[in-house]
Amino acid sequence: MVLAHVAPGRAAEEPSPPTTIQFTLDRPVDAVAAPFVLAAARGLYRAENLLVSTNVAAGSKETIARVASGASDMALADLNALIRARDAPDAAPVKAVFVLLNKAPYAVIARRSRGVTSLASLEGKTLGVADGDLAILLWPALAKRNNIKLAGVKQEKISAAVREPMLSAGQVDAVTGFSYASPVNLRDRGVPAADLAVFRFADYGSAAYGLSIIVNPKFAAEKPEAVRAFLRAVTAGTQLAIREPEQAIDTVMSAMENGTSELELERLKTVIADNILTDDVRRDGLGGIDAARFGASVEEIAEDHTFRKQPSAADIFDDSFLPESVGRQIN
Repeated sequence: MVLAHVAPGRAAEEPSPPTTIQFTLDRPVDAVAAPFVLAAARGLYRAENLLVSTNVAAGSKETIARVASGASDMALADLNALIRARDAPDAAPVKAVFVLLNKAPYAVIARRSRGVTSLASLEGKTLGVADGDLAILLWPALAKRNNIKLAGVKQEKISAAVREPMLSAGQVDAVTGFSYASPVNLRDRGVPAADLAVFRFADYGSAAYGLSIIVNPKFAAEKPEAVRAFLRAVTAGTQLAIREPEQAIDTVMSAMENGTSELELERLKTVIADNILTDDVRRDGLGGIDAARFGASVEEIAEDHTFRKQPSAADIFDDSFLPESVGRQIN
């Protein structure tokens, strides 16, 4: 038997225990969660000495509240929802530390057969707006930028559960939603792709960022290396999803309760092409923000929200936890 040599008077070094992180997704697992699912399934968290427990919330408002209270250490939340939440007088100083969706997926999804063939042709039509929808909050800025009269577009409040069914049945002419969600779901319901018109806000001048990773300020202060380690793992998971979407969806399907691999693969390819792998990301790498663009996005929010004080990028985003630039570049 061969024994490892231990110097007299010194004990063999024990590996440090993993750091536990409570992480919250803003909705049940689907293709958009691929970076996090892959980080868990491919051992990326484990390689960073992290033990990550993932749970699900009902939207960004809830994930922000969980992180603010300390119920979750980190979470996925819409950056624009965070900007609004942070403007409250008693808001906890929660910040984003990584942008997953470099372009927000906000969109108007319409039926050409209902006479909506351009953004301007929405005037005189009925726009279905689901409870808690985030896209409609930037609609005033988008309409102003594109010379559309807000009063000329009738808004009908609907439940999120009937958004696609109502558009499919022709009960509304268009809906607001996410470009990687409603169009894919509608095609799955049998609506021909040629009948769908998808007006992505980003294509009409919106500077808004989308889903981002946020962190509890106390956790960030006490365990900064764990935050950095988590972001390295997620960055690696995002790179994997971009390089191997088919294999990524095989892994995602094992974590989903419902859905089909064909549908989720289409969703993943859509979100990568439209929201993750943007020109900004190809130039600057994953995860970061541009201060000037952030300022423009705040101006958009200000069309629908009266700020006590408009925030700077540094008020909302902390880039000190991001992986090294070379590790965030898209190869």
